[in-house]
Amino acid sequence: MTAPTERADAARNRLRILDAARRLLAADGFAELSLDAVAKEAGVGVGTVYRRFRDRPGLVYALIEDNENRFQEAFARREGATPAARERLRAFLHGMAELVEENRALLLLAEASAPAGRYHSAPFRRHHGQIVDLVAELAPGADAAYVADLLLMAYTPGLFDFQRTERGWDLDRIKRGLDVFVAGLGAAEDEGKGEGNAEGKGEGEGRTSSPG
Repeated sequence: MTAPTERADAARNRLRILDAARRLLAADGFAELSLDAVAKEAGVGVGTVYRRFRDRPGLVYALIEDNENRFQEAFARREGATPAARERLRAFLHGMAELVEENRALLLLAEASAPAGRYHSAPFRRHHGQIVDLVAELAPGADAAYVADLLLMAYTPGLFDFQRTERGWDLDRIKRGLDVFVAGLGAAEDEGKGEGNAEGKGEGEGRTSSPG
């Protein structure tokens, strides 16, 4: 009977610690984030924080992964309610923009620590696979893996931060830019289908008018 209670307490403590870290990040930025400060904000012992996360990078990656899990759960709910591939891809890309915005400070730190690490991370591979599936459904003739790489470049932390801070673009502008790309993919596929139908019709008409 004791073990399940301990596991539940540990899970609650984890959520309290992550929520406390988010509050500190929002108020003071990453420079002021320390495990001691997080423990005080969360109302737990410092040892509890160190045992679970070991150091500040461990806490950072736990925050990123927790936000990623929330994003995936939200997208799964949206995906079930949106049958069209075009709208599902659009919803996914919009959700990704919101995810990067929420994690911007954390992702910038991760990018600075290991510039190429993003491309080998579990979230990047997961996002790439999801976009490949959606693009393949929306535009079967496209090189889905290459298109997925292009789309994911929009979420490179340094570029995204430059657009938000130096260029002063808001999130809606970034989403509208992604919409243009999705619309282009769908239009290219529709055009390809139309050309295929026209060619097929022409061949059929030719055969019909040929002497029997």
